[in-house]
Amino acid sequence: MIKVEPPQGDDTRAWGPPFQMSNAARESSYFLGVNRSKRSVILNRKSSEGQEAARRLIAGSDVVAKNFRPGTFERLGFGWDALHAENPRLICASVPGFGQDGPYRDRAGHDVTTQGMGGLMSDNGEAGHGPLRVGVAVADVFSGSLITQAILAALYQRKRTGKGERLDMNLLESVIALGTNQVSRYLTTGEVPVAIGNGHRGTAPYGTLRCQDGFINVAAGNGFAVAQILPGAGPHRVGRRSPPDDQRGPGQPPGGPGRAAPGRTGPLDPRRDHAAPGKSGRAVRRSQQRGAVNNMAEVFADPHVQARKVAVTLPHASLGKATVTSPPWDIGGAKPEVRRAPPTLGQH
Repeated sequence: MIKVEPPQGDDTRAWGPPFQMSNAARESSYFLGVNRSKRSVILNRKSSEGQEAARRLIAGSDVVAKNFRPGTFERLGFGWDALHAENPRLICASVPGFGQDGPYRDRAGHDVTTQGMGGLMSDNGEAGHGPLRVGVAVADVFSGSLITQAILAALYQRKRTGKGERLDMNLLESVIALGTNQVSRYLTTGEVPVAIGNGHRGTAPYGTLRCQDGFINVAAGNGFAVAQILPGAGPHRVGRRSPPDDQRGPGQPPGGPGRAAPGRTGPLDPRRDHAAPGKSGRAVRRSQQRGAVNNMAEVFADPHVQARKVAVTLPHASLGKATVTSPPWDIGGAKPEVRRAPPTLGQH
């Protein structure tokens, strides 16, 4: 993958601190985190030489991905019709903020603004508090994942038709798609979702509970799981409350009038609800395989994460070495090799 950057570099190269440092250089940790295995070339798209270089790159490419506002690439002479005429097999993917048409077409899109406009911030966080942004750039990341799915489908289609395709994804609709059950709940009932912390509107017990030494997460997806989690069957059973009206047995579906009816079980409140009071989270997790609530140091100290080789250290052109995450999938029973560290500006 070739990352085409302007002469001053991608904006995220300057996003810091923190930076990884060496005697010769510094690199933004943000940039390093999202640019593994790429090559970097510098291109001034406003110059005639830069435009000619871009044409040569595009002519030899399978896929071109861009995140300009609608019309920007076209004004440089790289509209879909022109590119498709020159390279009929080309797949051209675009990820603006708001799409190729509509009243907001020409607006710049940013993660935080589209999280807000897409409804995600309104039902995120604790009850009674203001809107809260998800701590990572989910609009950026999820739109990238969705456009990747579309690119893979277009590549598959091209094997049958021999022709490329124009693909468009945008940040706002990615956030709305990410809403999944919250969106469908509103479309079904007209009820506007509000923040309920770590609870779940469709099933209980589900959420975060306090232990002697921290927190754990519990999630009951069916009647059997409820029987395993709630009090009465061992020293580490979770919670103080039990749903009074739920008579279903193992294997029956969650939710419904018993376990999740408003005013009955409700969301778990870590300030009030406790998991086996006086017991350590480690003991409860061992006995029930409950989920830990890890900080980032604990994530990468976890023996499973280490066994899966989630963090990899690679030689880096200016830093000497850089540590990044590996791809989160296996192919043929193994993780794909990360072949190069994130590039320095114009390295290739």
